[in-house]
Amino acid sequence: MADQPEIFELNNGTMRVLISNLGCTITSLSVPGKDGKLADVVLGFDSVEPYLKGAAPYFGCIVGRVANRIKDGKFTLNGVDYSLPINKPPNSLHGGHKGFDKQIWQVAEYKKDGNPSITFKYHSRDGEEGYPGDVSLTATYTLTSSTTMRLDMEAVPENKPTPINLAQHTYWNLAGHNSGDILDHSILIWANHVTPVDENTIPTGEIMPVKGTPFDFTTEKRIGDDIKEVGMGYDHNYVLDCGEEKSGLKHAAKVRDPSSSRVLNLWTTAPGMQFYTANYVNGISGKGGAVYNKHAGLCLETQGFPNAINQPNFPSVVVQPGEKYKHTMLFEFSIE
Repeated sequence: MADQPEIFELNNGTMRVLISNLGCTITSLSVPGKDGKLADVVLGFDSVEPYLKGAAPYFGCIVGRVANRIKDGKFTLNGVDYSLPINKPPNSLHGGHKGFDKQIWQVAEYKKDGNPSITFKYHSRDGEEGYPGDVSLTATYTLTSSTTMRLDMEAVPENKPTPINLAQHTYWNLAGHNSGDILDHSILIWANHVTPVDENTIPTGEIMPVKGTPFDFTTEKRIGDDIKEVGMGYDHNYVLDCGEEKSGLKHAAKVRDPSSSRVLNLWTTAPGMQFYTANYVNGISGKGGAVYNKHAGLCLETQGFPNAINQPNFPSVVVQPGEKYKHTMLFEFSIE
């Protein structure tokens, strides 16, 4: 029997998160602002149907087997050439035509008491979307404190080496999903470098210092201040090289919305983070009649570097059979 897409709730009395087994997708996340009023701070839809129909530009989901772009949809591993679907010409993006975001995952565990959590599992088969080998995956969302959510992603290749790079693609708007654009949000990113891209959005291989460029968020800065200088907006991989660490996680970003005083601190184990300002969102009908337009949200996709499989100087994303890929993210909400 085919599993049905459903939406599950994690609720600890302060924050409430709705997550679907379709792509491990966060469809809603409500946290209090300065007046104690709850607001839903993620872009999305009220039901699973629009996600199934492909109306979402990766709203809220986990993308894989390999997040971000692979140049020309090609790579070579151990002397074997692999070809992937060119679903974002001229490249392969976020796992291909039917990546992990469009698969129905199984619910392996669902805990409503204490620290509510849900674990999804998925088996990706050899040759799926052109990738080598079978891979077993789990993703666990846990409300670890009143306003903190943790995501643990794990993947084990069973029989062949394969690139693996999972990313969580939620679009955040800390003023509320229906509040307009995020240009007045400010952000601090613990990255002294970015990986610049060519005309097809593929990294050149260079690791470029952000100092003196519009990409510099090493001190907190309003997102709208320099956005006009970077084309359509930000859509760049930041090298997370200067964040403090706590319990094995690096501080990646701190986002602040002045209107609600909501703050999101993001911690991760990943080496990079795609900072994306919803440059291609245009007239999408979302939850409760909201219409999402350009810059309606921001994505903080911690990840391996884009096209790392073809860039020898980037950290490797290849995982060997029996080895375990692990990627943890911690989302800490507060009021400041």
